[in-house]
Amino acid sequence: MTRLLTRLFIKNPDDVKNNNTREAYGSLSGVVGIICNLLLCAFKITVGLLTASISIIADGFNNLSDMGSSVITILGFKLANKPADKDHPFGHGRIEYMSAFIVAILIMLVGFELMKTSVTALANGTAMPVYSIASIIVLAVSVIFKLWLYIFNRKIGKKIESETLLATAQDSLNDSIATAVILLSVAVSKMVALPFNLDAVMGIAVSLFILFAGINAAKETLNRILGEPPSPELITDIEAAILSRKDFVGIHDLIVHNYGPGRLFASVHVEVPQDINIVECHEQIDLCEKEIYDNLGVSLVIHMDPMDVNNEQVAFVRSQLSDGIKVIHPDLTLHDFRMTPMADTQTNLVFDVVIPQELKLSEKELNGKISQIAKLINPTFCCVITFDRDFTGR
Repeated sequence: MTRLLTRLFIKNPDDVKNNNTREAYGSLSGVVGIICNLLLCAFKITVGLLTASISIIADGFNNLSDMGSSVITILGFKLANKPADKDHPFGHGRIEYMSAFIVAILIMLVGFELMKTSVTALANGTAMPVYSIASIIVLAVSVIFKLWLYIFNRKIGKKIESETLLATAQDSLNDSIATAVILLSVAVSKMVALPFNLDAVMGIAVSLFILFAGINAAKETLNRILGEPPSPELITDIEAAILSRKDFVGIHDLIVHNYGPGRLFASVHVEVPQDINIVECHEQIDLCEKEIYDNLGVSLVIHMDPMDVNNEQVAFVRSQLSDGIKVIHPDLTLHDFRMTPMADTQTNLVFDVVIPQELKLSEKELNGKISQIAKLINPTFCCVITFDRDFTGR
């Protein structure tokens, strides 16, 4: 069914990097959600009125609130696809993350309300509700509908890597589980006489599951909004694309900014031989930037760092110092290494050091320790260090 719907209503359904395709997927998910929840709402309220079942009627109105999530999904994708403007030069893609966060908040509100109702019923000694055959049929149909909505939204959410659709899928799964638990409690109460309200106990268990799912969804989305590190796979792909060119000998200071799905901007420093032809190097940089944009969808800016890669003495000292600082922390690395000609009293070593996130030393303390290691290699060495942070999350 999912494949049929996407083929019918999505133009170029496999071009998931295209923002118009993403918007089409978001609109399809929202419309399907609205239609399914509207049908469930009408069905439940009708049966509830005919059987005088307050719980079925209440569940029907709950489907109206689920329609709100679908409306948020549609609006989120449409607003996220707005073109860049003067006030938002990187586009509006992060609105999609905001809509996912709102859906996560709605999930937590549902969990809280279910928890409050269940605890109140258990504390007050409310009797186990009695469900008619018609009510049970309605609940079973609801489980099937919601389970299909979960599968539908999860499939396209994974396909287009959308936090909003994955949160919406989780909401549908929560509803399906909650209703299935009601059916389970009805079945158990028919077979065994219990001294407590099993429906309320199961409601507490389900509310905890819903709250946990909502918190996780909110946390993941909030990380995107605050600025989480890029995926290790993306970093590896960028590094491989750059270092595949023969004149690029090293990279550092890679920074990736996420302004929403399909809106990645990055900058990186690339080490090249200092005697390279500048025009040819610039041409290679342009080609590399275009290749990464075409293959990875990342708008990359490359800064060229000329290095003395053919000087054996410089290479030896750099290697010795690189190995030496591993004593301080195994993840310490250095780059942009330059060295003044050897002198009798002082030889300057100019370089940058990347500080691991977990290292607790201050920059002053770290500078002192590295300087001591350099002087063990040669007493004339004087370090001029610039400290960097790793923004790739490694």
